[in-house]
Amino acid sequence: MKLKHLISELSIKNKIEESFLDQTVRGIAENSLLVEQGFVFIAVKGVVQDGHRYIQQAVENGASFIIGEQEGIDLPVPYIRVQDSRRALGNIAKIFYRNPIKDKLMIGITGTNGKTTTSYLLKHIFESAGKSCAVLGTIQNIINGEAFNTTNTTPSSLVVHQLLAESDDEVVIMEVSSHGLVQHRIEGIDFDFCLFTNLHHEHLDYHGSLGSYFHAKALLFNHLKPDGQAIVSTDTLWGTKLTDILKSRGIPTLEVGEKKSSHSQQTIFHTGNSTIELVEEAILIPSPMAGIHNMYNTLMAYTTAKASGLAANGIVASLASFKGVAGRFEVYTLPNGATVIIDYAHTPDAILQVLSTAKQLGAKKIVHIFGFRGNRDLSKRKEMLLVSSDLSDQYILTLDDLNSVPLEDMLGELKNLNDIFGNEKGLIVSDRTLAIKLALEYSEPDDYVIITGKGHETYQQHYRIPTRSDQETVNYFSKAQTLIN
Repeated sequence: MKLKHLISELSIKNKIEESFLDQTVRGIAENSLLVEQGFVFIAVKGVVQDGHRYIQQAVENGASFIIGEQEGIDLPVPYIRVQDSRRALGNIAKIFYRNPIKDKLMIGITGTNGKTTTSYLLKHIFESAGKSCAVLGTIQNIINGEAFNTTNTTPSSLVVHQLLAESDDEVVIMEVSSHGLVQHRIEGIDFDFCLFTNLHHEHLDYHGSLGSYFHAKALLFNHLKPDGQAIVSTDTLWGTKLTDILKSRGIPTLEVGEKKSSHSQQTIFHTGNSTIELVEEAILIPSPMAGIHNMYNTLMAYTTAKASGLAANGIVASLASFKGVAGRFEVYTLPNGATVIIDYAHTPDAILQVLSTAKQLGAKKIVHIFGFRGNRDLSKRKEMLLVSSDLSDQYILTLDDLNSVPLEDMLGELKNLNDIFGNEKGLIVSDRTLAIKLALEYSEPDDYVIITGKGHETYQQHYRIPTRSDQETVNYFSKAQTLIN
């Protein structure tokens, strides 16, 4: 592709010699180590690393052109200065990969909780209808039926475009994080449907306040296609606020939830048998996963699939065969008749939902095992502990990912929090595998042992028992049988 085509939509801050514009670009990279001869290197200033520091390395590796933000850079190759290289990266990637979304049904999902479950519900519904479906999200990326590991919920805009260019799937479902939105990781991507699940206390170490966090989430809806549609859960203040904003901008918006407005149908959640009644449609939707929070996820998926043109009866029928999501209310039965729940919940509201669901399911006693991630939002830890100490019969504070925080510092934090906000029901067992062993050994029939925080993830550090995940640890000690295939 000619350079002049690649940079045709950029606002360039310096003069480029016309003789360079007809040169051919063989590829684009944001990592200097991946640069090859004839590539454009885009220097992006990140949270930890600044790509401008690696411009010389990119040139040595064969970069023919450099794009960046800094002034006064003298190079042996053309330098193109832009206001925002993050946005330029997405713009260039879209052009280089020839707008890979153009023939796909695009669905973007944001919210504090429920993104992953809603994504996999939608994937199952569309695949049951005979449509191939890609997923870009927290657990993994799935392209053309093949799964790939992922490090971020939302990859960089270059990686997103590369994945979409490889995809032959008819439908693409993307989890979109607030970090990804603020950092322009979906620049150049537009959606047929943008979904908002909910907003609760999370990531305030990055955003500063719930208000800023909300406005970051709302950025997703700037990426609707001209004929796109918003789907918003309105049973929280933030959902209602978002709906008002979207409608004031003339964006078609479907409201999902129990609270009724003049534009939303009456919805009744029957928690006893996990069904959702849509009164005007005269239809009952079965929620394949326990808990009111999963009923909301199911309703979001149903509403989106129906708005895309799928038949209601087909959607309902497909839900009966949904097998669940790894690390999301993953249910195990123990030989002694107790139940284990493994869940990714790592916010106060998510923990509240999981523990409340266990009570609704008839838990005789609840033992909750959880910890706090190092170098993550400190302000939510108190609320997480208060929820657990209120709803569980016993809680065990243990380690989660340390993320370079010294072990002694984290253990001190656990003790300090428990002394101030905990109660007599609490224990501290630093080794996560031994905490799980203790809870399983003392469980009795109809008890629920609930392990939150890691979900599908493997352990970051090593423990006494040579297992690599909560699932492996439960099976190691109990030979439990999972209820999710």
